[in-house]
Amino acid sequence: MRQVGQRTPRILIAKPGLDGHDRGAKIVARTLRDAGFEVIYTGLHQTPEMVVQAALQEDVDAIGLSIMSGAHNYLFPEVIRQLQSEQADDIIVFGGGIIPDEDIPTLKEAGVFSIFTPGSSLVKIVKDIGEMLGWENTTEAVKKIEHTVGLNES
Repeated sequence: MRQVGQRTPRILIAKPGLDGHDRGAKIVARTLRDAGFEVIYTGLHQTPEMVVQAALQEDVDAIGLSIMSGAHNYLFPEVIRQLQSEQADDIIVFGGGIIPDEDIPTLKEAGVFSIFTPGSSLVKIVKDIGEMLGWENTTEAVKKIEHTVGLNES
């Protein structure tokens, strides 16, 4: 697992599969950016191969996958498998979207670090991602967004 220390974390936000709804992914990407992360957004309809190649080209520390279509049980593990085949399994994978609670343990066993479902606190997302990457500026990142209108969450 990558630890960034003082370096600014680089996060790839991706929408794999045929899912055409990206509002949540864009909100998370913008929140992470506002908190101080470097964020790359791939856009819609990415294959697992495209996600992994973008992650390698951008030298990211983590990949955030957003899925609303129900294909998470295939796409999340496939991205992890592809990372392993590229010897890049130190890149952390987290996910979000419409994911039934009963599927979360299986995804975590497959190597997904964390799953954020609808209604997850944006403050918690920033905090959890910063902490999982060992970012020394996580507390400051959370403070940056806590005062944003509509985000006063704990």
